[in-house]
Amino acid sequence: MPEPATTATALGRRFVEALAAKDADALTAVLHPEIDFRAQTPNCVWEAHAPEGLLDIVLGAWFTHEVDVDEVVLVETDAFADRTQVRFRFRGRNADGPMLVEQQAYLTECDGAIDWMRVVCSGQRPSV
Repeated sequence: MPEPATTATALGRRFVEALAAKDADALTAVLHPEIDFRAQTPNCVWEAHAPEGLLDIVLGAWFTHEVDVDEVVLVETDAFADRTQVRFRFRGRNADGPMLVEQQAYLTECDGAIDWMRVVCSGQRPSV
């Protein structure tokens, strides 16, 4: 059953699109100035409390200039209690060749921006 459109759902989708495009301005536009961000990748736990810190993580460590996102393969959203769930998958290339990456995020919205976000990441996996 499709979910009703909500501000948080729209923000989640905008976050995915901006991340895929590696667009720092568009990412900043969806983030609350006091965001509470935590994430787990296969080898690290990440934390940020401001948009600049989140950008350092997602564009400075995860999706650097050495990683190309060619396609957003999947975006699914759903309401879960007082959170919005966003699952997304990218196809692209990294230094090792073709890859896929999937992330599962939960977020909340305040004043039209993402103010709380938790992410679990698959890591960049070889595309088979």
